[in-house]
Amino acid sequence: MIEPAGVRYLDISIGEQRMRLLENTRILAEYPVSTAKNGPGQLKGSECTPTGWHKIRAKIGTDAPVNSVFVGRRPTGEIYTPQLALAYPERDWILSRILWLGGLEPGYNRYGNVDSAWRYIYIHGCPDELMQGIPASHGCIRMLNADVIDLFDRVELGYRVFIHV
Repeated sequence: MIEPAGVRYLDISIGEQRMRLLENTRILAEYPVSTAKNGPGQLKGSECTPTGWHKIRAKIGTDAPVNSVFVGRRPTGEIYTPQLALAYPERDWILSRILWLGGLEPGYNRYGNVDSAWRYIYIHGCPDELMQGIPASHGCIRMLNADVIDLFDRVELGYRVFIHV
């Protein structure tokens, strides 16, 4: 799928661990990310980051405080701290904002066992100390909290997202 001229979209490079907010070939913003430690992949249960064209299907966390903790896409009322992390070492921390992705390519990242939305694939904040320039997530695209808040304020529902190796 080729994006028409003048359309803004997100380009996420798994190989570079970078996200770019683009308008055609012009970079409007750029952010470090952390994708899946298991690499790219589409299958449910794989804990891989899905590739291909997606869209932002939901924006969650408007006006939530920085480092707000989310579980099941709902704020818990907690604010992440290293002490909270020690108390709950098993948690996969989803912080500050959530951009829930939905695949746009039937049979590849949409529907059945490859559906990105049903896999709960998000762009979200995480503890900043976990952002070390390496793939480390369970499939989602992790960002620094200040960066995910900045991005959240720049994009709208339906915004296109291209994830590639």
